[in-house]
Amino acid sequence: MKKALIVQGGWDGHKPAVVADILAGALRKHNVEVTISDTLDAYKTLPLDSFNLIVPNWTMGTIARDQLQPLLDAVAGGVGLGGLHGGMCDSFRNETDYQFMTGGQWVAHPGNDGVTYTVQMDGEPSPLTEGISDFSVTTEQYYMHVDPGNRVLATTRFGDVVMPVVWTKMWGKGRVYYCSLGHSPNIVEMPPVLELMTRGMLWAARD
Repeated sequence: MKKALIVQGGWDGHKPAVVADILAGALRKHNVEVTISDTLDAYKTLPLDSFNLIVPNWTMGTIARDQLQPLLDAVAGGVGLGGLHGGMCDSFRNETDYQFMTGGQWVAHPGNDGVTYTVQMDGEPSPLTEGISDFSVTTEQYYMHVDPGNRVLATTRFGDVVMPVVWTKMWGKGRVYYCSLGHSPNIVEMPPVLELMTRGMLWAARD
């Protein structure tokens, strides 16, 4: 049985505990054993290499070097990393090594919450998006600084700017998956969003 660690916390506006439970439920349906922690010390006290997947769900905040380095090393060694929205790519804003690993960093959400936009499955062909049609969502629209080496699977538009929404990349031997949707639990629970997240997390865990 594969094993996943979800580390949740940080800014409470993203309802990290609720989102962690949603993601854990999706993984458990695929026979993944899930451990949920509410402390960043999990990264230094748990044997990270015993997990197939780590799901960071911690918006903003700070992380100590002795917490961050084991996470960087575990993913580089082959543990998968998969997450969404600010829980993965608006964490620890001063930690450029973390941003290098995840492939991006939030910088703005013009219009704040309540913007209606289309998520387009127009990136590289992938089993992670196969059969999922373009869909409309009303929520925050993330404008991000992104790694040009990411493999972009889905996008949105800011005028003429094509902005990645879903991507994959490698960090050493570890697979990394990210989806910028997920400002609130009801968005995470949208069928196409939860399907994207489930596929992505399982892919990162090498299922």
